[in-house]
Amino acid sequence: MPPPHRRRPGPFSLLLSLLLSLLLLAPASSGFYLPGVAPTDYAAGDKVPLYVNHLTPTLSKEDQRLHSLLSYDYYLPQLHFCQPSDGPHDVQESLGSILFGDRIKTSPFDIRMARNETCKVLCESVTYPAEDAYYVNRMIERNYNFNWLIDGLPAATVGTDKDDQKFQLYSVGFPLGKVVQEKNSRLQMLNNHYDIIIDYHVLNRGGGVSKVGDGGKDTRHRVVGVEVQPRSIHAIITHDADGNPIGDCTTNQTPLHLDDDRDTTSQEHEHTSETTTTTAFTYSVYWRASSTPWATRWDKYLHVRDTHIHWYFLINSTIIVIFLTGSVGMVLLRALRKDIARYNQLDLTEEDVQEDSGWKLVHGDVFRPPSNPMLLSVFLGSGAQLFVMTGFTIIFALLGFLSPSNRGSLGTVMVILYTLLGFIGGYVSARMYKAWSGENWKRNILLTPLLVPSIVFLAFILINFFLVFEQSSGAVPFTTILALVGIWFVISVPLSIAGSWVGFKKESFASPVRTNQIPRQIPPGPWWLKRRVMYVVGGALPFGALLVEMHLIMGSIWFHKVYYMFGFLFICYGIMIATTSTTTILLVYHLLCSENYHWPWCAFLTAGSTALYIATYAVFFWLGNLNMGGMASNVVYLGYSAIIAFLAFVLTGTIGWFACWIFVRRIYASIKID
Repeated sequence: MPPPHRRRPGPFSLLLSLLLSLLLLAPASSGFYLPGVAPTDYAAGDKVPLYVNHLTPTLSKEDQRLHSLLSYDYYLPQLHFCQPSDGPHDVQESLGSILFGDRIKTSPFDIRMARNETCKVLCESVTYPAEDAYYVNRMIERNYNFNWLIDGLPAATVGTDKDDQKFQLYSVGFPLGKVVQEKNSRLQMLNNHYDIIIDYHVLNRGGGVSKVGDGGKDTRHRVVGVEVQPRSIHAIITHDADGNPIGDCTTNQTPLHLDDDRDTTSQEHEHTSETTTTTAFTYSVYWRASSTPWATRWDKYLHVRDTHIHWYFLINSTIIVIFLTGSVGMVLLRALRKDIARYNQLDLTEEDVQEDSGWKLVHGDVFRPPSNPMLLSVFLGSGAQLFVMTGFTIIFALLGFLSPSNRGSLGTVMVILYTLLGFIGGYVSARMYKAWSGENWKRNILLTPLLVPSIVFLAFILINFFLVFEQSSGAVPFTTILALVGIWFVISVPLSIAGSWVGFKKESFASPVRTNQIPRQIPPGPWWLKRRVMYVVGGALPFGALLVEMHLIMGSIWFHKVYYMFGFLFICYGIMIATTSTTTILLVYHLLCSENYHWPWCAFLTAGSTALYIATYAVFFWLGNLNMGGMASNVVYLGYSAIIAFLAFVLTGTIGWFACWIFVRRIYASIKID
């Protein structure tokens, strides 16, 4: 079998592609359709291309667990799938699509609009050696799925809702095979015949809906649904007078098992002979007229129906969080009003002042530079960059610009935004470092665009190494990695340096009160203001706001499901910001009342402790939903979970720190200092 042709775009073309991707966000010139999702019209008999994507693992029906996280190229040599006559070619993909593991290629399927085909031969003789048969059978055991694309729609398996048998659910992908239990043995059956059922919507040239079956020259057809029903059979192949293969998919329905020369009662793999299995691959195409309009064709994939349960949990969580946040805010405001009124009394005696206690006593130290101001300022700059990027990404998705039809658009936009927002990161870092009288400004300029991205990049390279070793299609190509490095150093680093230059040129923030030359001694505080206790308490409430969406997001990442509830995510993001700010302010206020003025790092770490809860949830998700034997899958999961937790730490820490910074400046600007 000839090896597949790889024609990956070079790093410079990827760089140019990313820069021009912003133009794709402009509205399409025809109609009202969002970018990247304009409909494609076909006349009867036009070829409708079928693209193949990587094979991905899915949940086991036996234990409802995922047994692998590694995806594999469709044309992996061990799989021996049929290839086009001129070899498979790569389909142009966005940067986000490549980073998320898509490897879309052409296929030998010949599908014509509105033309049914029965038992068409894809390739008539494919031989599996025992070693390759064992490889395929192991993938069937791990519940791998095919992922095909027709007109941008993923081929799906259709099931029914357990609560409403009339409601059909489209699950992206369809199984590579199935496992049959026979007495004391388990046999893996490879699906080698595919019944492709395509729903199409008919319109006339004027834009109106034509009658079903109308095939006039002014008729246009649009694909609105793709279902695949795979089967495992022994197809009988004959030839006509011209030598063309003719398939018979009904005579012999015996399932196909690839003989891997292994004892079916044992999991050990031992070769005893040069056993091979020869089979054919066939497919049928059935076109089905549908009244579903093109604009709503994704609804069946997104399961857009009764979301009242989701709303119930979200509203319930929102009410609890708002109630707690409001209670904290009211208590804090009442205490502050009382304190400020008492401190600002003009008739306080000297004895009253000496006996006074609370946050006013540390006014001469509260704006003292923190320990390691360089690291804190760099974290704050990167966190501000993440904060703005996350907000814009959610808003773009909420407005519908990141359609699931435009594969990889979410990842592409995130990379673009974080790259272009380097100016904000540099500016914020420089302003804060200058406010703390930092002198090593050159190091600050360099560390701001390099520290956090370097940590993420090194973890990403380590994970990618394991994927390359396992020959997984999830491994990011070297050219894409070069493109990312080039984008970072050509665009983001200069923007960050420019932001730092502007920030250092600005006047330093003036403190509302003077800082004493001699630091004040800090008395012992209560146990509940110990840092470890504050870290545990500080992250609980913000994580409660995110918990509603965590399961859906984790399922989208690891179970290859389409996430679309950006409206819910937008609400959760806003609640998380409010709860992080309020909780951190409350804890810092009590810290100052205990005459402890070391609040900057305490505020950042307390708010950032939300990441500990995210990491803990990821561990429980790993134990409860995954059962992976290989080291590579576990490294991939734990590695990406660590990256997500680290970025959440920087993001939430920055939110809490700036909330406390504004709060501290306001309260000390409100009192009279002699």
